[in-house]
Amino acid sequence: MCGIVAYVGQQEALPIIIKGLKRLEYRGYDSAGVALLDQKGLSIYKKKGKVSELEKHLESNGAIQSKIGIGHTRWATHGEPNDVNAHPHYSSSEKLAMIHNGIIENYEVLKKDLLQKGYSFQSETDTEVFIKFIEDIQKHNECSLEEALRLALHKVVGAYAIVLINLEEPDTLIAARKGSPLVIGVGEDEYFLASDATPIIEYTNKVVYLDDYEIAVIRNGRLQVKTIENVETNPYINQLEMELRLSKKVAMSIS
Repeated sequence: MCGIVAYVGQQEALPIIIKGLKRLEYRGYDSAGVALLDQKGLSIYKKKGKVSELEKHLESNGAIQSKIGIGHTRWATHGEPNDVNAHPHYSSSEKLAMIHNGIIENYEVLKKDLLQKGYSFQSETDTEVFIKFIEDIQKHNECSLEEALRLALHKVVGAYAIVLINLEEPDTLIAARKGSPLVIGVGEDEYFLASDATPIIEYTNKVVYLDDYEIAVIRNGRLQVKTIENVETNPYINQLEMELRLSKKVAMSIS
């Protein structure tokens, strides 16, 4: 089962994401990766193996300072476990990066159409197809990323929990879910996203559980949730009563 961790706020994103990925290790995985926006732009770092291997890879790239980022641990479904198939994945322009839990059942049909349009693919994953499909919609409809995602979700078949980061919107994360859980932690001028509450509870006990067919946009320190029919909803903020030590016990019991 794959794991998702993302952050946007005033703290350094990378330590939060790495710690969160380690807390999701009970899920089992074969590779790990992060995408960060820093002075160099939108950069992806990913490695086959444990989060510790990713940490070594990051250390070899020097200090990385970023207030926004996405991270993922992958359990291979499409394509063998290796660096290339690990998440996150870039769009064709490399202005977008995405992490994804779940399986897109019609990815082969979408990929065939994109290949006919001249797109190329580096990985064997349905996720790379998904992000390039979203960017293709954005390009041809000349619309926002949020709108392109909404249109794409009407076309994809399968389960997903996704988080997108955009080079052109350095304070924005966009997420969506159907059939795969996604939790948003609400802090003081900061937000945490994860596949369950385990990586979040250390930082805040206020969470929003995204429902199926909902899209969350975190921009300029504000959370907005809409359905894929473009109807804005009022997200319910849950108060988590469990403590970090309890969440660790739950994780150990599941593993």
